[in-house]
Parts: sequence; structure tokens; C-alpha cells
Amino acid sequence: MLMKFGDVESAERIFRSIKAKNIITYGAMVKGYVGNEMFEKALDLFEQIDIELEDVTYTIAFNCCA
Repeated sequence: MLMKFGDVESAERIFRSIKAKNIITYGAMVKGYVGNEMFEKALDLFEQIDIELEDVTYTIAFNCCA
């Protein structure tokens, strides 16, 4: 929700505090970056994901490149 309103710093702070990140948390952050036109950050985070990805996450990442 923070990303939706452009509060990227708060969203990043909360994301960093999450110890057990999963596909939901990564997907929300990547989508938030894309929604705020922060495509490079979205791709950087996408590259850091160390879990099996779903098709939706790939779609979000590809939107960064469009």
C-alpha cells in the first residue's frame, strides 16, 4: 500500500525488516517499483530473488523492460 502512494522509502524499510521473504513480499516490491517507474530498482531486486518464481513474477519483471 505504501508503494501505491509513492512512499518508497517506508516500503523499502519494511521490506528490509522482513527476515523470511517469500514470493509475495518480493512480488509486491518489484510491482511497487514498476508502479513508481523505478525500473532499474525493480530489475535489481528481481535478480536478487533466490526462490522459485511464478509466471506472475516474470510478467512483472518483463513489464520493467517494456
